[in-house]
Amino acid sequence: MKIAILIAMSLSLFSVSGQDNTLGQFDSSCDVGSPKISGSSSYYPAAGTYTMTGSGANMWSTNDQFQFLWKKLNGDFIVRARVEFVGQGVEPHRKIGWMARSSLDSNATYVDAVEHGVGLTALQYRLAPGSNTDEVILPVTNADIIQFERRGADFIFSAAHSGETFIRTNFSDAALPADLFVGLFICAHNPDVKETAIFHDVQIIRPARADFVPYRDYIGSVLHIFDIENGKLETLFASAQPFEAPNWTRDGSALIYNISGRSGDWGRLVRYDLATKQQTIINTDFCNRNNNDHVIAFDGKALAISSQHGGGSCIFTVPLTGGVPKQITTATPSYAHGWSPDGKFIVFTGGRNNKFDVYKIPAAGGEEIQLTDSNGLNDGPEYTPDGKYIYFNSSRTGKMQIWRMNPDGSAQQQITDDEYNNWFPHISPDGKWIVFISFPPDIDPESHPYYKECYIRLMPIVGGTPKVVAYIYGGQGSMNVPSWSPDSKKIAFVSNTDLGPQ
Repeated sequence: MKIAILIAMSLSLFSVSGQDNTLGQFDSSCDVGSPKISGSSSYYPAAGTYTMTGSGANMWSTNDQFQFLWKKLNGDFIVRARVEFVGQGVEPHRKIGWMARSSLDSNATYVDAVEHGVGLTALQYRLAPGSNTDEVILPVTNADIIQFERRGADFIFSAAHSGETFIRTNFSDAALPADLFVGLFICAHNPDVKETAIFHDVQIIRPARADFVPYRDYIGSVLHIFDIENGKLETLFASAQPFEAPNWTRDGSALIYNISGRSGDWGRLVRYDLATKQQTIINTDFCNRNNNDHVIAFDGKALAISSQHGGGSCIFTVPLTGGVPKQITTATPSYAHGWSPDGKFIVFTGGRNNKFDVYKIPAAGGEEIQLTDSNGLNDGPEYTPDGKYIYFNSSRTGKMQIWRMNPDGSAQQQITDDEYNNWFPHISPDGKWIVFISFPPDIDPESHPYYKECYIRLMPIVGGTPKVVAYIYGGQGSMNVPSWSPDSKKIAFVSNTDLGPQ
């Protein structure tokens, strides 16, 4: 019996089409400090962009004048955007960026992350009403990715050129109230001039609480598609009910992901139709506690799932449209990650004798074959589309890095070697690219944690320097599984934000 139950998820962050709120994710906009020329802010849902025009003499010294697009936020936050001025401008120190402000008074206390027209990036702050402004300058110019974060009394400014990793600075012990006006701004630095800026990929993120307990406490999820060719980030929906690990079906029509968290729907698999935006639960019969390690066969007809049915995680196969699962592995835990292109084998991560290694097993069932046997954690195996290699991640040399080997486990070779902890290599269907998630250097190399600031990076399969294609707050469940579109032009992934009441 097939099941097609619509999921009652809470899509509470924002809709993607038919947006009624002309300011998108923000509460309001206004001119601060009564500039001689009025400014304005507009949201364009189809493009997912915000356009701001503003004047103002300056944002410095004891008083400010600027156009402000803001949202009231309480406590910690992360805000991020790709920014650009429109035109050459008049003043070299016209300013755009993010700001956290105690009030809308012109002399209010604030901290901001600012990009000047001349390319200077700085964290500015005023710590008492009407006092002088000061700043900390970042060692990067002409950055177009601007991220601003509050962690308690600390404010962190992260800036980058698109495709590069962040350069950061911070200001500690800023005595601003818990409730702040947080948003985007533009200032012409000239009372007789009006300037314009466009803000792309704007994200307002409420991170997990500092005391959250992994696998007990969860926050909401956001489903994204990133276009590798044109750099456009599309957000499909957000839900207070967390979900993870989107697969892209081979016909390009849908995404498949698992529900996570601690609700009654935990472990169900969902099909999200990209044309209708409808979500349906996939019938996996008795396997109703499935985790974020699931993968579609190359022919698009079957799904390998990792289910907690009967105890530890075992691998089962089931038709993509749903049905009664067939158990493939007997030893636990086993986590499915890839099929061979000919459909004969499933490659997986297995925990055996207190150690995790890469294994493969006939897709029809049979004896498992161990492919790695090294120090550290070996995980995330995936075949290349031509079947010549299996890519995986391993911590055997210290940091978690990307490796590859022949399908029989021979000729194991390290592919990446940098300061980040690189997980889950996914090969594009045309065999030209690898995309993977990069965790900060300071995490345990063998941990794949929730709720971290991460990068999704892209590199040619023939080698080269990885390029950042997405700056995310996520981690566990963001991109565990193959998530390329069939035409190799897009990837799907999940980020996280707290969608509960403040």
